Amino acid sequence: MIRTTHDSPVGPLTLIADQGRLAGVFFENHRYDPPAAPVGKSAAEPVLDAARKQLDAYFAGRRRTFDLPLGAKGTAFQTRVWKALLDIPFGETVTYGAIAAEVGNAAAVRAVGGAVGRNPISIIVPCHRVIGADGTLTGFGGGLERKRTLLALERGEARLL
Repeated sequence: MIRTTHDSPVGPLTLIADQGRLAGVFFENHRYDPPAAPVGKSAAEPVLDAARKQLDAYFAGRRRTFDLPLGAKGTAFQTRVWKALLDIPFGETVTYGAIAAEVGNAAAVRAVGGAVGRNPISIIVPCHRVIGADGTLTGFGGGLERKRTLLALERGEARLL
């Protein structure tokens, strides 16, 4: 694993690569700390460079999807939830209940919330697009203000770069 920090309009982001795949995008003061990884250069550098470029394009309003090899580590259930997050279209939101139904267990709303909260690849795996059943913004590892900002960017209500 290797890590680097990237300045962004929503604060510094810690990017983590593992074996040539992007394994983490963490906000400053993220609810869950990123895994320990040395800072430096390695064979993972190309994915970190690509992630920086794609994130910059996203914040500038020039990118709606990401094309990066991902390597998040989690349980089988978490992995299913994170894959479901990738299906949420840019600028749209879905509820935790809808994700629970998509992963095959409509009663697992709390478990889905836990998996969404543990998503290690923020922004790129768009956990910010998941909202409460009543339409309110609920928990986000990077904080609700960042979640509001990302959703406003995607709705065309904000330009960050």
